Amino acid sequence: MGRISISCLFPASWHFSISPLGCPRILNTNLRQIIVISVLAAAVSLLYFSVVIIRNKYGRFSRDKKFQRYLARVTDVEATDTNNPNVNYGIVVDCGSSGSRVFVYCWPRHNGNPRDLLDIRQMRDKNRKPVVMKIKPGISEFATSPEKVSDYISPLLNFAAEHVPRAKHKETPLYILCTAGMRVLPESQQKAILEDLLTDIPVHFDFLFSDSHAEVISGKQEGVYAWIGINFVLGRFEHIEEDDEAVVEVNVPGSESSEAIIRKRTAGILDMGGVSTQIAYEVPKTVSFASSQQEEVAKNLLAEFNLGCDVHQTEHVYRVYVATFLGFGGNAARQRYEDRIFANTVQKNRLLSKQTGLTRDAPYLDPCLPLDIKDEIRQNGQTLYLRGTGDFDLCRETLQPFMNKTNETQTSLNGVYQPPIHFQNSEFYGFSEFYYCTEDVLRMGGDYNAAKFTKAAKDYCATKWSILQERFDRGLYASHADLHRLKYQCFKSAWMFEVFHRGFSFPINYRSLKTALQVYDKEVQWTLGAILYRTRFLPLRDIQQESFRASHAHWRGVSFVYNHYLFSGCFLVVLLSILLYLLRLQRFHRRAPRSGSAAALWLEEGLSSQKGPGPL
Repeated sequence: MGRISISCLFPASWHFSISPLGCPRILNTNLRQIIVISVLAAAVSLLYFSVVIIRNKYGRFSRDKKFQRYLARVTDVEATDTNNPNVNYGIVVDCGSSGSRVFVYCWPRHNGNPRDLLDIRQMRDKNRKPVVMKIKPGISEFATSPEKVSDYISPLLNFAAEHVPRAKHKETPLYILCTAGMRVLPESQQKAILEDLLTDIPVHFDFLFSDSHAEVISGKQEGVYAWIGINFVLGRFEHIEEDDEAVVEVNVPGSESSEAIIRKRTAGILDMGGVSTQIAYEVPKTVSFASSQQEEVAKNLLAEFNLGCDVHQTEHVYRVYVATFLGFGGNAARQRYEDRIFANTVQKNRLLSKQTGLTRDAPYLDPCLPLDIKDEIRQNGQTLYLRGTGDFDLCRETLQPFMNKTNETQTSLNGVYQPPIHFQNSEFYGFSEFYYCTEDVLRMGGDYNAAKFTKAAKDYCATKWSILQERFDRGLYASHADLHRLKYQCFKSAWMFEVFHRGFSFPINYRSLKTALQVYDKEVQWTLGAILYRTRFLPLRDIQQESFRASHAHWRGVSFVYNHYLFSGCFLVVLLSILLYLLRLQRFHRRAPRSGSAAALWLEEGLSSQKGPGPL
């Protein structure tokens, strides 16, 4: 008959056997044995279920983390908790050509992982509105009176000081970054303005403000900051967590001989303003050049930088191409177009003795204006009368020479060097005019489709101006669309199309362009990228503090937090083992006196038996 003996860890008196016919013998064990066995069974069950709970909880958390992260970005409209001592702040003043704006940002304490960036967000006031303030005119207006610049910018800094907790002022970095308006000033005037800021601001404000915090940034820097800001909001600097995420293979700049790394695919940006057009995108692979001259030009267009806090880590090293094209913005392009029309028409009239455009009855027929609209060009006291014919295809053909393309390889607008784009594995966002051209009138903002856009633009151009005005009066267009937009929509649609497909060489069937005004319902400014880049070393402070605490109290580390169920189970098992050991010792000591008494009784009985029938 089979028999199983159970004796591990139990006192000798607790040993018992189980057999098919002997199962009822367990019922003969005393109450203490049953309690201890039950506790042990509960401990094992607790340990098992703890492992199951941890696996389910964190497995589900991992699956939902991506959705929760993006949802947090979309709904990030809560007022900033200024009473939280772990929240840090930063201030960026954007000194543009038409005015200056101050942005206040905030971020929680860094999580201690050197692979992660600071979680910087725009600060929101008690009404959940972004903490932003703008003043006019631009800072360049004080070129001849730099001593007034500090007074000019003080309202912005006072506004920021009211929102940042007073106790945080001394550790809050302040950056005053000047753009286009200041770039056109002579270097001496730039220096005088910056000198006044660096001298007076520390006297009146306690912000962290050093000499390198006031600067005139280049167009290249501005483009890089815009690229950083947009990709940060899109979550492209975070680690790969889902199998279906788009990734790229990157040769890290400076270590081409090393193995390539795989990380999230970043998004490129296209921004067409009124005066200039800009493009910025990551160049993941090492590029070759057609000539030494092209290589020299590329050095000024490629920016290589590390967004991580550890310069020795290459996970956040990026190579970004940034190019700005003055005169290729929507309004500047229309002005160039009209200048050429005027010059060519005047010349032809003189050579051929014609009167084209000189009277309303014989206007110049402009294919880039809506059908039957009337317009005028005035230059040097002369007037050229125009009438629109609304021919989108002819308008595109007329605009193609303005791209200034060359026959050289790897070039774009104006013959400027452009690294190859992997169109099958890329994504671009189009801002400003790219969005206005597709959305304000055509109502096609978002995912760009060249065929649909072309058809809509053709139909718009070929529609009579009187009908377009009627539609405008009925409110069929975007709320911020005006008559100026309607008048030049045909031209700007053709211009945007040509710049995108002919200038930057994107194929007609390219489907990965999204035109947008905001990203996740937020207006993303280059200032976000600026503070991300300029505060990239701050996490080192938090990491060092965490390392110091860990070296003195390592048992309170992250592993304990994430495995507290497992720790509790193991602790309970050890505690029960100690309890059983103590119980065994106690039983041993209780048996010892009883054994001694029994031996004495036996000895006494033995002696008595020997005396037995003695003589009387």
